[in-house]
Parts: sequence; structure tokens; C-alpha cells
Amino acid sequence: MTVTTTAQAAAPTGEPTSPRFAPTVRRLVGAAGRLARADDGAATAEYAIVIMAAVGFAGLLVTIMRSDEVRGVLSDLVRSALTVG
Repeated sequence: MTVTTTAQAAAPTGEPTSPRFAPTVRRLVGAAGRLARADDGAATAEYAIVIMAAVGFAGLLVTIMRSDEVRGVLSDLVRSALTVG
């Protein structure tokens, strides 16, 4: 059987009925707020993702540039640019 006193029934929802729990509740709410706002390391993770994408793109370019077809096209382009007349 549960007995409800007038003070407990009148307390707003979410607030402790005993003043001794108020500091604990405030600490928990404060900690939850800090955790919700914590984004430490997010910029570092973004930089790491961008660097990995750049390394992948550079590897792809190296592979393409080593092919004989691309090498021939670039050689012809350089020769035509350096040719006078």
C-alpha cells in the first residue's frame, strides 16, 4: 500500500520532494547537459576523414598517371606547348 502525502502530491513533476536530493539532481542534470554539448574531438575526426579522402584521391591519380595512355597524352600536350610555330 502506498501512502501519498500532500507535499508529495503537490510537488511538480520531475522535482525532488526532499531537499536532500536537490544537489544530486542538479549535478546529474548538469552532467547530462555537459555530455549533450560535448563535441570534443569532432574537428579532429573531420580532419582525419578529409585526409583519408585526399590520400585515396592522390592514390587514384598516381595510378591513372602511370598508365601508358595518359603518359602519351601528357607528353604530346607538353611537346605541342613547347613547339614554336
